[in-house]
Amino acid sequence: MPDTTCCIVGGGPAGVMTGYLLARSGVRVVVLEKHKDFFRDFRGDTVHPSTLDVFYELGLLDGLLKIPHQEMSTVGGRFSNYAFTAADFRHLPTHCRFIALMPQWDLLNFLAEHAKQFPAFDLRMEHEATGLLRDGGRITGVEARTPSGTVRTTADLVIGCDGRHSVTRQAAQMEVIEIGVPIDALWFRISRKATDPEASLGNINYGKALILINRSTYFQAGLIIRKGSFDQLRQNGLAAFQQEIAGIAPFLNDRVPEVNDWEQVKLLSIQINRLKQWHRPGLLCIGDAAHAMSPAGGVGINLAIQDAVATANLLTKPLLEGTVTEELLARLQKRRELPARVTQSVQAAAHKAMIAAIFDHPGPARAPLKLKLALKIPGIQRLLGRLVGMGILPEHVQTVPQ
Repeated sequence: MPDTTCCIVGGGPAGVMTGYLLARSGVRVVVLEKHKDFFRDFRGDTVHPSTLDVFYELGLLDGLLKIPHQEMSTVGGRFSNYAFTAADFRHLPTHCRFIALMPQWDLLNFLAEHAKQFPAFDLRMEHEATGLLRDGGRITGVEARTPSGTVRTTADLVIGCDGRHSVTRQAAQMEVIEIGVPIDALWFRISRKATDPEASLGNINYGKALILINRSTYFQAGLIIRKGSFDQLRQNGLAAFQQEIAGIAPFLNDRVPEVNDWEQVKLLSIQINRLKQWHRPGLLCIGDAAHAMSPAGGVGINLAIQDAVATANLLTKPLLEGTVTEELLARLQKRRELPARVTQSVQAAAHKAMIAAIFDHPGPARAPLKLKLALKIPGIQRLLGRLVGMGILPEHVQTVPQ
């Protein structure tokens, strides 16, 4: 008799949402999270309309929106003095026609607290997965390191939701298809004033791009750099780094001294990859463990939650009946692989365009003519709003409470 029906590795958006949905329908679930809390800065904060619809369908939307957040009904950016709107969410056929900017740890704490009301839900913090248990060719559970020592959790199904550096996919020796990415991001905080302009897609100037995510009293800032160039930036010194930030976004000039130590600057090595096969007997990978996304468009958290909804829709009944097969896991991959592949293709194309429009023009930025012409196409902002806000193949909750 296994310890649980489903053991989920990773307490990110995919893991906690999958655990919530399965436990809500009576499936016994253990979620293993390696950290002692959900507080990790520089995580995706953009909760898209398709994800907000999932919370509405679960009856959780009103509570979620009581958490302090900012709402963006349009998204745009700025080339030097040229401001533009790229996507307009105000006409979407959804309950929320905006992106909610909300720290990921607040969203995860909210969802985990609601999941704990279900007797079938068991969240175990400080449980770091180190390997998989096997019986012949089948994966039967997870080995984890805890403050008290090594523990083993057996399960009918293991779901890997442990991100782009997934231990589960490594332990299962799953083949990864890498898609080259020419950029990295440097994340840091800088204080925000109420008079600051909004530019969540970024300020572009002097051969650089600066993403600014509004967190009310401060910006979560991300400087886009050529991949592998961080060491050279460090050699140039903090003063040069501060000057670069002020050059891109002059309104931050009086605040760049706040970044006075390289320890405040975190390198995100951007990856785009996906598994050739998302499953093995007894194992399924979803979210970033199955398809690591670039931060472009802020879609990672939303694809992860869509994966979780699709997983629960397809596997709840088989898990309750003990009839999960590899054919079912393959069906899940077939359904969710299309949105992942399309999104990754768009991100890869965006990165190439970024190289041409930004890095190849080190002087004062000028908006590309192609961009100006594209933004004049009737309805283009609404179309982009639909693609960004709802994604490809948005999922809807089909499971019911126990």
